[in-house]
Amino acid sequence: MNSLVKAGNISIGKDQPLVLISGPCVIEDYETTFNTASFIKKITHKLDIPFIFKASYDKANRTSINSFRGPGIKEGLKILAQIKKDLGIQILSDVHSINEVEAAAQVIDIIQIPAFLCRQTDLILEVAKTQKTVNIKKGQFLSPGDIVNTVEKVTSTGNNSILITERGTCFGYNNLVVDFRSIKIIQDATGCPVIFDATHSVQLPSGDGTSSGGDRRFVPLLSKAAVAAGVSGIFLEVHQDPDKALCDGPNSLKLDDLFELLSNLKEIKNAVSCKRNST
Repeated sequence: MNSLVKAGNISIGKDQPLVLISGPCVIEDYETTFNTASFIKKITHKLDIPFIFKASYDKANRTSINSFRGPGIKEGLKILAQIKKDLGIQILSDVHSINEVEAAAQVIDIIQIPAFLCRQTDLILEVAKTQKTVNIKKGQFLSPGDIVNTVEKVTSTGNNSILITERGTCFGYNNLVVDFRSIKIIQDATGCPVIFDATHSVQLPSGDGTSSGGDRRFVPLLSKAAVAAGVSGIFLEVHQDPDKALCDGPNSLKLDDLFELLSNLKEIKNAVSCKRNST
């Protein structure tokens, strides 16, 4: 069984409630980002689901030079710090280079290693040295067992507060598939809590030519399967109007659909937990 990770006042992993990591793909502006965080907080409070807010200040790995990247680290961290203060919530965001880490660690509670950078040793070590919780996105080019090498890079610094996020595996061109065996494989190989990224798992990388495509219809289906398979949390990118989102709209979930999905996921989590406790 996976171990326990503490992120501020939230416990993730063994015998703990299902955690939600959610927010827009990228900070578009302060008002939209704040309203999204506030909306999710209200829903998760009503459902008694631990909530960590996610938004990127810079999307450095976009398909096209013309893709929207966000406000950048200075303005982005300022926005995230204000939202964190005003709403009293935990913040997760990703870093793409070593020179971002020190500033990001002053604001971010959980620092994320992007999937495409999960083998970048110097970046991983710099993030790990902050002793913040590290969320490692398993690269879509890695087998589940391979992520143990990344985990060992983090633990070499004395940091054992690690989450692993599964987000599908490359399948041919412009497509991803999810092998739900990977959840158990990662848990057994690393001992880390596993998060399932339901929205990036329905992404079609570069599927629209100059941007990534996706099919959000399958987000609820994959989320339910992941919870049944034993994940510790669900990662969902959401937007008020995904068709108008500046980044990853095709695979983002509409905010209005969030309550029903989370209600269903909590029921599945409770059923799985009861079954485990009775055996």
